[in-house]
Amino acid sequence: MKLLYSPASPYARKVLVLAHEAGLIDRIDVTVAGASPTGPSAEVAAHNPLGKIPALVLEDGTALYDSRVICEYLDGLSAGPRLFPEGAARWDALTRQALADGLLDAALLTRYERVLRPEPQRWDAWEAGQIGKIRSALDRFETLVAGMPPLDIGTVALACAVGYLDLRFPDLGWREGRPAIAAWYAEFARRPSMEATVPKG
Repeated sequence: MKLLYSPASPYARKVLVLAHEAGLIDRIDVTVAGASPTGPSAEVAAHNPLGKIPALVLEDGTALYDSRVICEYLDGLSAGPRLFPEGAARWDALTRQALADGLLDAALLTRYERVLRPEPQRWDAWEAGQIGKIRSALDRFETLVAGMPPLDIGTVALACAVGYLDLRFPDLGWREGRPAIAAWYAEFARRPSMEATVPKG
């Protein structure tokens, strides 16, 4: 299998963390493939018409995307404990993954606004709205973190989301007023899967 990714992508990191946890990382050829909203990679677009990463190309040439689909596929190959649980726990895990991914969507849109959009065209109120979504998601996680299981797709997604905030938004101070998430992340970030996938700027 070949994973097309960017070293700084939090969605790609989510896939890589799951691959490590599932014991599948040695079966994946991890390939850097640049992609941006203004300049999609021809290699990526050949497999994902949206031109977005990550994309997982299987041995038969089939491509899977986005990170949610790839993670569930890899989890299905795992011989160990599943990160996508059964029953009611599944819906809880998927909902937390959706919340973490929504946080990341807002963070990436803010990043694009600050870095890619020409300064005269930037919309301060729109950026403030995205930052508000990030803070709201973090506040909800602050109330959820004590009841989260040690490891599932929801915890992996949250860890990759706040790791991205550390990388791209150190000025946000996301830990302030959120001691529960801060303590949880300090512990979770020590997992070998997280240490092996620290994003590069």
